[in-house]
Amino acid sequence: MKMKTKKAFAKRFKFTATGLVKFKRSCKRHGLGNKDSARKLALRRGGYVFRGDVKQVCKALPYGAK
Repeated sequence: MKMKTKKAFAKRFKFTATGLVKFKRSCKRHGLGNKDSARKLALRRGGYVFRGDVKQVCKALPYGAK
């Protein structure tokens, strides 16, 4: 039987060629007038999921992981 991909995870995470899991930072949609430029600049950069949480993401995305 096929395993199903969790669509909420698929929208939020991508796998790199080396097997890391990357994501985009939150808090960039609204209320940007209250945040200073340095904070908004830092939120532009994405991030990588911690090694301890990668297993959970891989389980939710069975066809994305290597």
